[in-house]
Amino acid sequence: MWKFLKPRPGNLTLWQLALLVLIFVFWHVMTTPGLVPTFMFDNDRQAAFFFGEPLKIFARIWAWFVGDADIYVHLWITLAETLMAFGIGAVTGLAGGLWLALSPMASAILEPYIKALNSMPRIILAPIFAVWFGLGMGSKVALGVTLVFFIVFFNVYQGVKEVSPVVLANARMLGASQKQLLRHVYLPSATSWVFSSLHTSVGLAFVGAVVGEYLGSSQGVGYLILQAEGQFDINTVMAGILVLTAFALVLDAMVGRIEKRLMKWQPKAGETEKL
Repeated sequence: MWKFLKPRPGNLTLWQLALLVLIFVFWHVMTTPGLVPTFMFDNDRQAAFFFGEPLKIFARIWAWFVGDADIYVHLWITLAETLMAFGIGAVTGLAGGLWLALSPMASAILEPYIKALNSMPRIILAPIFAVWFGLGMGSKVALGVTLVFFIVFFNVYQGVKEVSPVVLANARMLGASQKQLLRHVYLPSATSWVFSSLHTSVGLAFVGAVVGEYLGSSQGVGYLILQAEGQFDINTVMAGILVLTAFALVLDAMVGRIEKRLMKWQPKAGETEKL
């Protein structure tokens, strides 16, 4: 029996679930009046006020998805903002990275400005975007684009710069034009770097959407959390956080499947040495 319970790859999921259950049991005990150790809080209801009560949190989530079923509109808004931010940021980052990587003079001129923009905390742009685009989806998409753009831009820029000079020389010897080099050499190299950064890019687009909703919006899961915070409803705040966490995990799993499919052509580590 002890051998079965010993952590190993075969029962890793079981241990992960056991740890999750243990965390929620501890959470429930520490936030239930009458069960909270008296030396930790002056009032046994303080823990529930600050950390929420798991049973009430799950009841709130159940009401969102099954009872009132009003969470789906907000989830769709957050998902739409995430996808639009990722799409626009990826396309503009790909185009900008290709252009500057293939234009040394433009790269030299714009390099200090790009570094300055990249070093700027993007969160400070949220109020500006709210003024420019209002409290609708536009300001959240704009914030997400600023997060995604630089990830894709620098990946593409690095990918183009690392194209083998031997490959370029051979392609030129075969009579490849600049347009053909762009299509058959530079673009495949750049897109492989974009695919490898999908998790980071989509994650940042999601963060931009949620943070933008939290700072000012009329829809979205971030908006629900903001409303609950204004009412000191910690249970709804924690419910929103758990929903966002689960949503992010589902999104990450979907991106993982897409990334695996898109990168299927790329040889695994060690395979090139065998050729």
